[in-house]
Amino acid sequence: MKYIALSTLLLSFSSNSLSSAPITWEQWRGPNRDGKITNSDFVWPDNLKGIKKEWNKKLSEGYSSPIVTTDRVFTVETKNKSDEITRAFDRKSGKQIWELSWKGSMKVPFFARKNGSWVRSTPIYSKGTLYVGGIRDVLRAIDGKTGKEKWRVDFVEQEKSTVPTFGFVSSPLISNDHLYVQAGAQIVKIKCSDGTKVWGAMKDNRAMNGSAFSSLIIAEVAGKNQLLAQTREELAGLDLSNGNVMWRYKVKAFRGMNILTPTVIGDTLFTSSYGGGSFLFKVGTDQKGMNVSKTWSNKTEGYMSSPISHEGYVYMHGRDKRFHCIEASSGKVMWSTENKFSEYASLVANKEKALALTADGKLLLLHLDPSKFKLIDSTKISDKPTWAHLAVCGEELFIRELKGLTKLNWNP
Repeated sequence: MKYIALSTLLLSFSSNSLSSAPITWEQWRGPNRDGKITNSDFVWPDNLKGIKKEWNKKLSEGYSSPIVTTDRVFTVETKNKSDEITRAFDRKSGKQIWELSWKGSMKVPFFARKNGSWVRSTPIYSKGTLYVGGIRDVLRAIDGKTGKEKWRVDFVEQEKSTVPTFGFVSSPLISNDHLYVQAGAQIVKIKCSDGTKVWGAMKDNRAMNGSAFSSLIIAEVAGKNQLLAQTREELAGLDLSNGNVMWRYKVKAFRGMNILTPTVIGDTLFTSSYGGGSFLFKVGTDQKGMNVSKTWSNKTEGYMSSPISHEGYVYMHGRDKRFHCIEASSGKVMWSTENKFSEYASLVANKEKALALTADGKLLLLHLDPSKFKLIDSTKISDKPTWAHLAVCGEELFIRELKGLTKLNWNP
């Protein structure tokens, strides 16, 4: 009986220890790169009244989402239009732990300059290392504990390409100790250990002299685990082992502005582009291999905000600054908001609720309902632009303002 009691106590302690482990946000759009919360027991409140500021740190400009590990928060900035900086802060107190900087800046085209020429790519953290994409197409591996650089890859130098017009925008992806990035005017697979290139694919697949905006994802579609890429001109599925293109489809967009991250819904992919509209593609297999076909399209245009899916519907913030709900199976627009909100909104969903952080510093709490737009609550959390993607870790929210980092606690 004593052994049973002791075993029960140990199991209880182990279970409590695991459940109390801090929730992390270690890559673009969260644990699964889809803007969905699946790893938290924290039940979202029915309002935003319990949100309190825990700390704030001043930073230089940047649009990269904060990366949150069990004990640290990492940021990337562009300082004085000349240097790029990566910083590590203590997650609990906000105290700066280390800082690493290097020369690296550029000017984006004039028509996009109103939103600044700062670093845009969101880093990724894995096994103690932070991987940062600098705006001049340079990828760095940085020791998360010490801030020391482990290695770097200058894609312009390595691939004999030009500095992309909008810089390194796509956010790196990691799977099985390999990095996948859209850089050097192609899609590249490299080793996490030393930055060695394994393969390059879809070379020079770009428009308007710039590398891709959209971030890569990995998913099983039509029975095949594959790398899903949206370049500036097309949507494609690549073999992870060798980079072979298994299927591809041209996506209409003005000036190659395919920006958002595609949404996987079963064996279909939803995407939406500036100047093109919204599309659903069906991926399948036949005797010749994999194939793709367009199921439907409509005129609702996406822009920079990646959508979320819930129970067969896509919820998206569009080019028109409105929120939209689209039925994934048919392409029917269930509703579009009358009010405009902002040029951009980052979305994070937890079951039937979603948080939306708009570029003008407003946080919205939404109920995901295809019958009508339901705004549960809203609050102003920043007077500064908030273009970086919201990071949600249990009851803790991390907000990257244009010139700052704020930690909020959402616990009534």
